[in-house]
Amino acid sequence: MPVERMQPAGLARPTTYSHVVKTGSTVYIAGQVAQDESGTVVGRGDITAQVTQVFENLRKALASVGADFSHLVKIIVYVTDPRYREALTAVRAKYVQNALPASTLVVVAGLASPDYLVEIEGVAYLG
Repeated sequence: MPVERMQPAGLARPTTYSHVVKTGSTVYIAGQVAQDESGTVVGRGDITAQVTQVFENLRKALASVGADFSHLVKIIVYVTDPRYREALTAVRAKYVQNALPASTLVVVAGLASPDYLVEIEGVAYLG
């Protein structure tokens, strides 16, 4: 089974990893942060703005393989403060509606940049 590694349009272009890796019907989405296409942090200090950007990035990653949020089977959410849970839940409800993925929430001391408050990675199934 071939492995496809993708850098979808609309996402920053990292040099050290692929945003999307597809093998067969399974799609792995790298942790998405509040970063726009140019690599600029979106919503410094604003958890709602950051979660919204992260879900927009996930939407773009899913679309690159012809998928949407209904194809997500698993997400792992990393937040730097447990008080962000309420804002996360509110924004998530706008994107992930009926087909709820398995989900893990982890509170961490920090992410790749101190400006990032949240990071979400996912697994989707296309079959």
